[in-house]
This record gives sequence, structure tokens and C-alpha cells, in this order.
Amino acid sequence: MESMLNKLKSTVTKVTADVTSAVMGNPVTREFDVGRHIASGGNGLAWKIFNGTKKSTKQEVAVFVFDKKLIDKYQKFEKDQIIDSLKRGVQQLTRLRHPRLLTVQHPLEESRDCLAFCTEPVFASLSNVLGNWDNLPSPLPSDIKEYKLYDVETKYGLLQVSEGLSFLHSSVKMIHGNLSPENIILNKSGAWKIMGFDFCIQSINPSEQEPKYSCKEWDPNLPSLCLPNPEYLAPEYILAVSCETASDMYSLGAVMYAVFNNGKPVFEVNKQDIYKSFSRQLDQLSRLGANNLQNIPEEVCEHIKLLLNVAPAVRPDADQMTKIPFFDDVGAMTLQYFDSLFQRDNLQKSQFFKGLPKVLPKLPKRVIVQRILPCLTSEFVNPDMVPFVLPNVLLIAEECTKEEYVKLILPDLSPVFKQQEPIQILLIFLQKMDLLLTKTPADEIKNSVLPMVYRALEAPSIQIQELCLNIIPTFANLIDYPSMKNSLIPRIKNACLQTSSLAVRVNSLVCLGKILEYLDKWFVLDDILPFLQQIPSKEPAVLMGVLGIYKCTFSHKKLGITKEQLAGKVLPHLIPLSIENNLNLNQFNSFISVIKEMLSRLEAEHKIKLEQIHIMQEQQKSLDINQMNMPEEKKGSNTGNQIDKVFTNLGTDILTSGSDCKENGLVTNQRKGSLTLEEKQKLAKEQEQAQKLKSQQPLKPQTHTITAPVKQTKDLTDTLRENMASLTNQSVNKTKVSSSSSFSSVGIGMGFPSPVESTKRNGLNANIGFQSSGFGMGIGTTSQNFFGNTGVTGMANMNMLPAANMTPYSPMSTTSAVSQPTQQSRPPDMSALDSLFGPQKPKMSMNQLSQQKTNQWLNQFVPPQGTNNSALGTQMNVMGQPGFGLQGNPFFNPQNFTQPANSMTTSSSASNDLKDLFG
Repeated sequence: MESMLNKLKSTVTKVTADVTSAVMGNPVTREFDVGRHIASGGNGLAWKIFNGTKKSTKQEVAVFVFDKKLIDKYQKFEKDQIIDSLKRGVQQLTRLRHPRLLTVQHPLEESRDCLAFCTEPVFASLSNVLGNWDNLPSPLPSDIKEYKLYDVETKYGLLQVSEGLSFLHSSVKMIHGNLSPENIILNKSGAWKIMGFDFCIQSINPSEQEPKYSCKEWDPNLPSLCLPNPEYLAPEYILAVSCETASDMYSLGAVMYAVFNNGKPVFEVNKQDIYKSFSRQLDQLSRLGANNLQNIPEEVCEHIKLLLNVAPAVRPDADQMTKIPFFDDVGAMTLQYFDSLFQRDNLQKSQFFKGLPKVLPKLPKRVIVQRILPCLTSEFVNPDMVPFVLPNVLLIAEECTKEEYVKLILPDLSPVFKQQEPIQILLIFLQKMDLLLTKTPADEIKNSVLPMVYRALEAPSIQIQELCLNIIPTFANLIDYPSMKNSLIPRIKNACLQTSSLAVRVNSLVCLGKILEYLDKWFVLDDILPFLQQIPSKEPAVLMGVLGIYKCTFSHKKLGITKEQLAGKVLPHLIPLSIENNLNLNQFNSFISVIKEMLSRLEAEHKIKLEQIHIMQEQQKSLDINQMNMPEEKKGSNTGNQIDKVFTNLGTDILTSGSDCKENGLVTNQRKGSLTLEEKQKLAKEQEQAQKLKSQQPLKPQTHTITAPVKQTKDLTDTLRENMASLTNQSVNKTKVSSSSSFSSVGIGMGFPSPVESTKRNGLNANIGFQSSGFGMGIGTTSQNFFGNTGVTGMANMNMLPAANMTPYSPMSTTSAVSQPTQQSRPPDMSALDSLFGPQKPKMSMNQLSQQKTNQWLNQFVPPQGTNNSALGTQMNVMGQPGFGLQGNPFFNPQNFTQPANSMTTSSSASNDLKDLFG
């Protein structure tokens, strides 16, 4: 790797040194930058040719440099002769101006070390191309080494040289005197140009019709650079010391021979014995046969023999050579026409450009790019010619690589993209849009091609609008989204709405349908679909275009239409369109098929949503029902705990809970739909409470004998049992139940108000009171419903108030309390009890029932095992004292009983038990 870098460094250093030493100090370097060494030319290939550019204009040039070191071996006078000969040739070339002569851009400049002048850009000399590589850089440039002349290049090159000689002979009255491959230069475009006028001979009588030329005798003692190339020199120069225009024609024949024989001349000349060589040459020329001309094309073989004829009078002149059939080739004539294009008017040019596409495929690519393309692009400055030139330029672009297109064609096309007149320019570009998009860089597409497309959509020509709409989908993926959304789509919509052409409207819809995949879903839903409803036309083609856009949007995976859009906008638009009278059966079926597909998806999506909502509701409902349908013992303990909170100070429970709610059909209001945050928090607390209750062991009453407290002076248990038994017997013997009953032994009275209608059996509208001389308790109001379907579980409006009409508790009050209803003037209506407690159920025997209820009631005063209930203990102690009554009980202070926060419920079983107990 290091060796390669060193080699490259040395090569670059050597080239730089050669260039520097060649032109250092020459005035040419003041105005021109000298580049690399590319070729050699001139007499003896003594001139080195370099690339160069003009500093002020950056114009490309060729710099010819003659290094004086080449003649250091000569004596001073010989050096001077050589320098004078070189100067004479360049000065004569500078004065002459013709398309077939090399154009000088800067005259000859001399410095101490070199001679230099500048010309038009040059590729190489014909001698270099034919294989003579003297005075060329090392390594040899690959473009020269691999360069091969095409037939059309050879034909037209020789034709150009002939035209150049014709100009010199006819117009300038001059003989070139040294026409050879060394003095024929191929410029950058491939044109053959004549240079090397070192030995030119001017006519001595230019004003006369028959010019005369004086010729110098051959001096073999002069340096080779002071003599013309004898291998291409006519025999009369040496043998007769005479010359004329025919002498140049001999040289032309020798050049033509060399071109078809890879640079080999007709004869090899011994410069040491020039006269003897030319004497033998005369004999060979007189016997020139087919063997010597076997490599020459047949159609020009005879003309070359004439040019190489010994007699100058036989040789054709330059003007005659330009008209031989060999040069009547289509390619050569085409190139010749391009060279004279500036002389033609627009009509002639237009006719020529129309036929050019038929000729271009027959020409080599290098010839087209080097010779034809520059001539075509130069016509872009003429707007009238652009529609005729542009198809040919784009045809050439198809054969170019992307790099060649960007380098050679695109710079000239960019200004044409912006031309709006004539309108045919836009049409031609649209027809070749695939080519432009394939080879044009993305940034140039955005800056030049897309604005042209936008103008085409707004063009007045329907044909251009249709063509533009057809080609837009082919490059839609190359358009950035903002440009498509803000520039392209609005113009397509305007073209659809404002045009009077059905074809443009349909093509607009088709174009939109094809570029939907490059658009955003919400842009399509919010902008494209509403636009379809604005189209006023109802022709079948338009309707099918609308249907196509709906279908593409509906079925595309990236896009899709929401069910809200389907139900609210799409289907209400499509269904009326489907029954348009202009539609045929197939079109109607297409509409119905899409509508059914949309309806099916709408049904499926909405059904899934509703099923999900239903599942959520069912889950919520099951959660609430699980709270309602807890195991009976858990609900009983839960409800018991709530009642215990109400009767904490009372120390007794009269009502039971559990299965009562279920029997009376008590149902809690269930919330529908989603829950609020507060409801979710409440639900979480209820779940947490239910979990705690579930983890607790249920409280089970224990049956054991109640022992008398230490301070108890009298046991009232037996008395209570006897009084309860007698109370039961009395209630059975009576035909009607009194409206109020009391327990004389405990001083508790429960009263039932007036009856209610049988239709209100589901609700409790009566007041239940526990009456004594110390307090009274009422449950509910007439407006409350405790057992209805919409009622709220629990006890509401529980009031414990003193009752003034209740007598103090005493053992003797039992009889009077029970017999009180019989003493009233009007028996009370007991329908309220029926509506409260529901239908009767079969009863036990009265003794069994009395004994069972008494045991249940007493068991409530026995605390569970391990429970430290001071209130119940105190109550039991008080109950054991004589004269026990509610007024004397400190726990039954009316002020201690306010409306409780918790509610209490009773079930039908509890009501039946109470009814059985109290009659």
C-alpha cells in the first residue's frame, strides 16, 4: 500500500513538475490555468497539449506548449530556424478563421523556456488516435489508448479535411504544404481540424484566376522540425521542386490511406537518401494495385488511387472530393448539416429535427453525445425550436447513463422545465415523465419537475390535463407528503370540479384513487371523502369513479373507514347514488356489493362493541349480585353487626336478618354503565368489609344455664316464662288481635297503627314502636317502603321517644295489658298486620311455640363465649333486681337514642315469628 502511494506521489510530482517547467514564466499562465497533459500534435508531434481553463470566464481551452529543451541538441542558428518555423505556423493559424481549421483562443506567447498558445478544447491529434504516441504523458491516457474511430467519424472527418483544403485552395489561395495526421486535430466534440501551417505556401498572384506557388528545394541538412513530413509529401516537391494545390490532394490521399491502415503511410521514406526513395516511390505508385488498397472501402478505393496518382493533373481537387458518393452517408450528411445549422432558417431546422429521430439510432453513442447533443441543446435558446429539438434530446437521454444524463443533459434541460410557452413543451415532458423521474435526482424533481406538473394540471389544454393525470400516479411515491397535500391534491380537486370535460373529471377520480395509498388516513377521511360529495356530475363513469375511491379507501389496510364515517357520511351518500337511473345492471351490482360489504363490516364492528359493553355490564352486575348473594350466615352476621351498632346501649336484638331479605324480594338498586371514582371507592370498601366478615368466625349462641349474679336479689326467669305462656294462651283464645301488646314482665310494648290496603303488601307503611314509660321507638314513615323492590335496605327514621301513655312496668300489669283490647268500644282493624307480615304459615302448638320463642328471646341476653360486653352484663344484673323497669334502667335513657345511621330490615320469617308470638 505504501509503495502504491509513493508511486502515485511520484507520478503526480513528475506531472506537476513537467507542467510547471513547461509553462513557468510564460505569459499564457497569467490568463489561463494549465491542467494535465492530454495529447501531442503539430510537426513531429513537438507540441504538448494540456487541458486548461480561462481564469476570468472558466472557459475550457487547450494549451499548446513547445518546450525548448527539445532542441537543446541543435546549434543556435538551427534553434532559431526551428523556433521561427513554429512561430510562423501558429501565427498563420491565428490569422485564419474557418470551421475546419483549429480555432486559436489566445495567440502565441514566448518565454525563455517555451512557446505557448491556446485553442479550442482538444481531444488529441489524429496521429495519437492512429497509434503514434510520441511526446505523450506516461502512463498513457486510457481514453486515447482505447479510442477507436467509427466509420461515420472517419467519413465525416475526411470530409471536413477536404472542406478545409477547399477553403484554403479556393478562398485563401494557399497550399498547406504539410498535411499529415500530426497536423489534423480532433477537438472535444470529435470534429477534425487542420493546423500546422509551418510550411504553407501563399500564392504569388492571388488576384489572378490561376494561382502560382513558389516551392523551396528540399534541404536534407536542415533539422527535421524545419522540414515537412516526407511520408505524406507529394513526389513533385522533391523531384521537380514544384507544388500546387494538387500537392495537398496527394497528401490527403496519403492521409486517407493511413486512416484505413491504422496509421501506416503508403511508403516508408529513407530520409538519408530522400531522392532515391522518391524515385522508387514513383514506380510503385504507377503500379499501385488492389493488394495495396485491400483495407480501403470499395466505394472510396478508386478516389484514393486518383489522389495518389503521380500526375498532379489527374488528382481530384478538394471541391470535387467533397462531392464523392463515399461522403453521401446518412450519418456524415447529418453531421454536416449540424455544422451548417446556424445558416438555416427555422423552417429548415424544424424539418430537419422532425426527421432526426430516424437517424439517431444509426449513429454511435459517442458521435451523438459529442457532436449532435451540443448542437441540439444550443437551440434551446430559440423557444420556437424547443418543441422540435426536445424530443431528440430526450431520445438521446434514454441511451445515456444516469451520470451522463446529469452531467451532459440535465444542466441544459433545467431552464426548459420552466418554459410555459409553447404549450407543446409541457406535453413532450409529460410523455417522457418516466424517463425524467428515472434519471433526474430527487432534489431536481422537487425543484423543477413537480412545478412543471402543477402547471400542467392548470393548463387550458384538456389533452395535457388528461396526460398529466395519467402519469401522476407513476411518480407519486417520489413526491414528499407536504407537496402532495398542499400542492398536488388541491389542483387535482380543482381540475375535477371546474372542468367541463368528462374525461378530465373521470381521470381526476382515477388519479386520486391510485395515490390514496400515499396519503394519510385522516387526510383522506377529512378531505378526500367529503370532496366526493361536492362533485356535481352524475354520469355513470363519474359515479363509478366515486365508488372506486370509496372502495379503495374502505378496503385498504393502511386507510380504512371508521364505522362512524360509514354510518354517518359514506352510506348515506352511496345509497342514493346506487339508484341513479343512468347506471346499468353491472354498475348497480357493483354499488350494492360495496354497500353490503360496508354494512357487514359496520354490523360486525358494532356488534363486537356492544358485546364488549354487555360483558362489562354483566361483570359489574355479577360483582354487585355477589355482594347481595353472600352466604346467609355471612349476611346474617353482617346485618347483625349493623343492628348491634344501633342497639349497643340497649343490649338486645329483636329483629333478625339473613334470609328475610330474600323472602321479601328485597333487591338493591344496581348501577348501570360505568362507575364513578366515588362509586368505585365505595365498592372497594364494601369488598374489603365483606372480606373481613368472611374471614371472621360467625357468632353462635351458646345454650347454658344463666347463673344469678352475685348482687341479684330475685330471679325473674321463672316469672317471665309463666307470663309469656299465659300471654300466648290469651292470644289464642281471642278471635281478634288487639292493636297493641305489651310484655308486662319487661315493660316493652309494641303497637301497630291503622291497617293498609292489600295492594301495598310489599311495603311497610306502619309505625312500629317499643313503648314503655321511659321511651318509644318508631320505624319508618308512611312514605317509606322498606320491603319494596325499589326500597333501600336497612332501617330508616328510627326514633326512640318516651311514650307518656305507657304505664310503668310491674308484674301486675300483664293482665291489664292483655285484656285492654277487649275493653275497647271498637275492635281495631288488623289488616295492617296482614300487609306487613304477609300470608300465614302453619303454626306449631301454642305451648311449643311459646316455649321456643321464649328461649330464643332469652338467648339474646347471653353474650357469646369470649365476649366482654359490659352493657349486656350490666343489663342482666339489673334484670335480676326486684322492681326492674324501663324507667329505672339507666341504659334506656331516651336521650341516648337518636336516629341511627345504620338501617335495619325484617324479613317475612321474622314478621311471621312475631305474629305467631303476639297473636
